[in-house]
Amino acid sequence: MIRVLAWCVWLVVILSAPVMAEQKRPDDLNLPELNFTIEYPQTFTLSNGIKVYYRSDAELPLLDVTVVVESGNVTDPEGKAGLAKLLAENLKSGGAGERDAAAFDAALDDLAAPLKVEAGTYTTRCSISLLQEDAAAGLELLAAMLRQPRFDRERFEVSRHQMLEGIRRLADHSAALSRQILMGRLYAGHPLAVFPTLASVSAVERDDLLRMYQRYFGPANTRIVLTGAIDRAQAQNLLELAFGDWQAAVEAVSVPALPQQSHGGIVLVDRPVPQTTILLGEVAIEKNNPDLYAVQVMNYLLGGGGFSSRLMREIRSNRGLAYSVYSYFSVGRRLPGVFIAGGETKNASVAEVVGLMRKEMTRMCCEPVSADELNQAKQSLINSFVFAFDNRHALATRILDQDLFGYPENYLDDYRQHIAEVSVADVQRVAQRYLHPAQQVVVLIGDRQALQPSLEQLNQTVEVVSLEDLL
Repeated sequence: MIRVLAWCVWLVVILSAPVMAEQKRPDDLNLPELNFTIEYPQTFTLSNGIKVYYRSDAELPLLDVTVVVESGNVTDPEGKAGLAKLLAENLKSGGAGERDAAAFDAALDDLAAPLKVEAGTYTTRCSISLLQEDAAAGLELLAAMLRQPRFDRERFEVSRHQMLEGIRRLADHSAALSRQILMGRLYAGHPLAVFPTLASVSAVERDDLLRMYQRYFGPANTRIVLTGAIDRAQAQNLLELAFGDWQAAVEAVSVPALPQQSHGGIVLVDRPVPQTTILLGEVAIEKNNPDLYAVQVMNYLLGGGGFSSRLMREIRSNRGLAYSVYSYFSVGRRLPGVFIAGGETKNASVAEVVGLMRKEMTRMCCEPVSADELNQAKQSLINSFVFAFDNRHALATRILDQDLFGYPENYLDDYRQHIAEVSVADVQRVAQRYLHPAQQVVVLIGDRQALQPSLEQLNQTVEVVSLEDLL
């Protein structure tokens, strides 16, 4: 029996050999160019000036609505960081119009309508998903929340307590904590450097929510995205009924310029952990910079391309010093953004990993990348671009953001062509312009005693920050 099985296996191998020989490697396949057209949303304006981005999508009997209000974390008053986030939470949970908090929750439950309200850096976003048949009722709830919030006192106290607990637990999340420290150093003296603390959140009162709401929430600061199984005329009619008579005088959000910065040095948070979280960063690029496309290609090669990137290949694959290592440019929407490189490694390897990160950045500045490396990066960016448009609501929201923040005209239409035009010389030029390894802020969260040899090797000024001061 065993001999028969052996002969059968041998026969399968022999017969399949020609087929295996004919198979091509994925790298050798010639695939047709992927062509697609961006389907832009239609726009119209309600009678009170609110701009609407509309797109029909009859694939499912659903509607997705997102309301974007220009009021976010940058509008937090001094000493009350976290106010915008508390405002967002209490818009959702604090009742609206004739409904108290419990009744508003029940009305949402009756519609099985998930509602999400979040405050970001510059905006607060309210999103709801509705069945087609519930469009009028759902929009009425959404409009009541935005136009007549009740900010229930008990719910406010609960939300403030929850935020305070979240800040206390930040110590257990080194990735978030390290980024917060880095942003605080890079944007020092600016609202972008400020994050909620136990003191600032404790200082927020319910009346602060009302004042911020009255200051910024109104038609002049509001835009709406609506997509789904509804025609334009009906969509415009329903939105007009829900929002068209909303009249509220509000202020435009003003964002101050960045103060002059001087960077460098190491910030260390002493934590009794077996491995260290590492971040290196500097202020970088904003959206209207013509170098944007070359920077994206350069960063893909450096640390944004996963296992094909230089940082991952050298630090993880070749040396086994980190499970994950990466870099990215966070492109600024209204102010210059940041460049960040990061990873985690055992305490004894910190100086080596920081040195390798800097070495790869310096290589990018001093040595031209290969043509093959460049082409692989460009093709990856171009081919992945299409996946940003598989959701019509996400696309319409992206178009809203481009309008709101003043992105270059035809940014999406021209993106692939701009990426394709990036040259070897462009990559080296932008690396030299935007990567300054010796001047970057280094943030380390790890065991100070175990890190002492690495700190001596790095030979830079070290600022030790206590966790209590950060929270």
